[in-house]
Amino acid sequence: MSKHTVLTGITTTGTPHLGNYVGAIRPAIEASKQADVDSFYFMADFHALIKCQDPEAIALSSKEIAATWLALGLDTDNATFYRQSDIPEIPELTWVLNCLTAKGLMNRAHAYKAAVQSNLDEGLDADAAVTMGLFSYPVLMAADILMFNAHKVPVGKDQIQHVEMARDVAARFNHHYGETFTLPEAVVGDNVAVLQGLDGRKMSKSYGNTIPLFLTEKKLKKHINKIKTNLLEPGEPKDPDTSTVFQIWEAFATPSQTADMRKAFAEGIAWGEAKKQLFELVNEEISDARTRYEEILADPSYIEAELLKGAEKARAHATPLLDKVRKAVGIRSYR
Repeated sequence: MSKHTVLTGITTTGTPHLGNYVGAIRPAIEASKQADVDSFYFMADFHALIKCQDPEAIALSSKEIAATWLALGLDTDNATFYRQSDIPEIPELTWVLNCLTAKGLMNRAHAYKAAVQSNLDEGLDADAAVTMGLFSYPVLMAADILMFNAHKVPVGKDQIQHVEMARDVAARFNHHYGETFTLPEAVVGDNVAVLQGLDGRKMSKSYGNTIPLFLTEKKLKKHINKIKTNLLEPGEPKDPDTSTVFQIWEAFATPSQTADMRKAFAEGIAWGEAKKQLFELVNEEISDARTRYEEILADPSYIEAELLKGAEKARAHATPLLDKVRKAVGIRSYR
């Protein structure tokens, strides 16, 4: 059976939350079990340096994210799970691709354009506080993808442009130096849940409205009780389609449980009762993984061994590909 390669990166900033679990981690782990998929999942710690200059925060986030994926059952014998910084071929490929990538292409990157517009709105120089990391990180992302000739890259809608840029860069390299890279395809799952946070906006670390995935039971209940609701009293019908409580419920519930909760909303379930049931539902799904997570966090040598195993597997792909790239561009041994 021919396989296609799927690659996903996880930036090592912050603690994983319910939105990360539902939108990315859970579907990725399920996809890795498919016989026709060759999965590459990596912790993007080089990317994290663009957003965060706190070394302890990056180190802790990396450890927590690795422990999360392992606790949730990622089979590292089946998938390749690695730390970006353990693959020296990636920054080398980034430089080669930088030498082919037009500055004009980077000028059009959404993150850079947003930073420039924000500066101009504040009366600052257009490039104030814009680092080369921020400006050129689509090239690093291209190297992440092309290093393993990924066919499909699951991303949110805000990242489609970067996969398209990787595709452009790959096509340009292939045109100049011969067929070397697979042209990647962005995959945006229409059915992937994007959870709302405590305040009703998208659950995001930047909004400070997240529910961390592996809180203790007591803290999980406290966070769920903080979810913003309207002032409708018990007995008054409530609209499930505008409710954060219902939206999170739907992401964890079976179809029959969702139908039952929709009926309960129509019958005027009290917000306190709805939140109590939501806590019980979420806690039931993650409780075993929470226990495993705490065990793994307490054993950093296990985490390191798993990541180094993944790095060895990843480099088995990366080293020969980079050799091919070097020869293609003229960096060759004379022996």
